[in-house]
Formats: sequence, structure tokens, C-alpha cells
Amino acid sequence: MDNSSGVGVLDKAALVLSALESGPATLAGLVGATGLARPTAHRLAVALEHHRMVARDMQGRFILGPRLAELAAAAGEDRLLATAGPVLTHLRDITGESAQLYRRQGDMRICVAAAERLSGLRDTVPVGSTLTMKAGSSAQILLAWEEPERLHRGLQGARFTATALSGVRRRGWAQSIGEREPGVASVSAPVRGPSNRVVAAVSVSGPIERLTRHPGRMHAQAVIDSAARLSEALRRSG
Repeated sequence: MDNSSGVGVLDKAALVLSALESGPATLAGLVGATGLARPTAHRLAVALEHHRMVARDMQGRFILGPRLAELAAAAGEDRLLATAGPVLTHLRDITGESAQLYRRQGDMRICVAAAERLSGLRDTVPVGSTLTMKAGSSAQILLAWEEPERLHRGLQGARFTATALSGVRRRGWAQSIGEREPGVASVSAPVRGPSNRVVAAVSVSGPIERLTRHPGRMHAQAVIDSAARLSEALRRSG
């Protein structure tokens, strides 16, 4: 093979990561898959584990580590933001309401892109705004498909219930009426990455007088379609 970069230690580390792409491996399995000497394979796997690029499963076998997923998510975020502008602008134009894209960041959600209405700005959410994960339709979306333990934690102190999130998963969209801010309604749908994991939420929001107390009836389909366009863009580039 000549996959050599000229930096031997990096080439060998890349061999270890490539070997783990097909699934968990014991040290003997790594040696067999990479052709590296046993001490070298062990030293590299442990060093990669230190940097969270490799981890261990319950049987002590080496597996790909969480840092790789974090880096992949960051790369996906760049692709997401590159696509978001025209999609949100179209959503704003067909609904007549402000459109936003939210991503989860720890216990909060952050508005990473937006297309604002050209008038009536009191319901504006500026890009960079950090909002609660305890209220609002996009918070429901970002929580609804989490694994059970994280979902249970996220529901503590929330303005919505486990039953509500079950409905969100069934319908594929969420709505809120005065949940985060009095007088404001919103509708949100999930954006999914290549692995089908929910990576963001697309929303429209505006005054209850315009969106009514059933905002999903008015705008759910448009929001779902916009989220699907972003999901498709991430799949194409994934």
C-alpha cells in the first residue's frame, strides 16, 4: 500500500482507527487487522483512548471513541449552516413568520440561523440567542428522541410532559402556545443527520393572534418540509 503520509505515527494511528470502523476489536484483533507489532498497536490504541478517539466496550474491546462523533457533528454543523439560509428564507416567505434553526448545547439551545419577518419584530430570536431546554416547541424536538435517561433528566422542571413528547415523536412535529414567552406560539420539526439522529430543530414563531392556539394546523407541514430539506442536504454530504 502506499497510504503513507510520511508521518509514520499518524499513519499507524489511522490504521488503528480504520480497523475499528468495522466494529469492536481486541488487541489481538487490532494486530491482525493492522499488521502492527503488538506493543505498537497497544501503545497507539491507549494513546488514542487518552484523546477520546478510541474507547472500550463492556468486554474491554477497543471501539471508536466519542471525540470522533463530536468532530463529525462539528463538520455537520458547518454543512447545516451552509444550507440553512435559503431554506429558512423560503419557510419565512411561505408562512409569513420568523423562521429559526436551533441546536442543543448542553442544557440550553442556541439559535444558529434565522430568517426574520420584515416587520413586526417583537417575536424575533436573534442568531446566537441561548434559550431554555425546558420550554418551547424546538426544545421539545431536541429532547423527544433522546435516550431515556437523558430524556428523563430533561423533563425535570420542564413546561411539557413525557406524554407530550410521546405525541411529538408520533406526529413528527411539536407546537407550543405561550410556553416559553407569553403571547408567542411556535411550531418545530426535527433535522436528522446521516445516522438519523436529531441534530437540530427548524421552527417558525410569532404572536398567538396570527398563529392561533393551533399553530401546527397552519404551519406544521411547511416546517416538516423545511426540516426534510435540511436533513436531505446533510445526508448528501454525509
